[in-house]
Amino acid sequence: MFERFTKAARAVVIDAQAQARELGHRPIGTEHTLLALTTVDMTGGDGAGAGGGYRVGNGAARVLREAGVDRDYVRAAIIRHAGDRSEAKAILDRDAEDAAALKAIGIDLEAVRAAIEENFGTGALQLVRPAPKKKGLLGRFSSATSGHVPFSPRNKKALELSLREAIRLKQNFIAPEHILLGILREGQGLAALILAERGVDFDALRDDLTRSLRAPAA
Repeated sequence: MFERFTKAARAVVIDAQAQARELGHRPIGTEHTLLALTTVDMTGGDGAGAGGGYRVGNGAARVLREAGVDRDYVRAAIIRHAGDRSEAKAILDRDAEDAAALKAIGIDLEAVRAAIEENFGTGALQLVRPAPKKKGLLGRFSSATSGHVPFSPRNKKALELSLREAIRLKQNFIAPEHILLGILREGQGLAALILAERGVDFDALRDDLTRSLRAPAA
């Protein structure tokens, strides 16, 4: 199946993992794939589907923008529904709690840090972490981000349905538009809810995606 994915579609699948990890979410849901669809911006490709005159790229991002759905909206909606459990946020929260606790007993944490760095150099308190090992994504893709986060059953189903959409349209490649069509066809994930909350007309969105896929190369 994945050999049919265009370069942009592969980038979307890989970026979905990165988006989930950044938010501290597990597993990778349809909402993370939707976020990746609004984030990955590619106009070039590796030739997949070129025989049909299709300009390989992320046409789904353009269609979503025209429907009033962009990265900022999707990310905010995901956080509203699922929260932000990112490591960076957790560290900041813990630091704030520690600083407040120390201040309550008369210790200024920032003053202590400043004194240590003055004596031992800037960054003296930073820990050096070993480089994480990279793992494949769905057994095929190698992510530039560390660790491996599994796909949710709904997201796996949506990706499978992207192939069904390509077959329905008699196309031998899977582009970002097919991935979004798969998400719409699955219809039960958080991505579909986020789009519905935005007032997106699913039938109109499907038509726009189909036109994008059938548009001749520029």
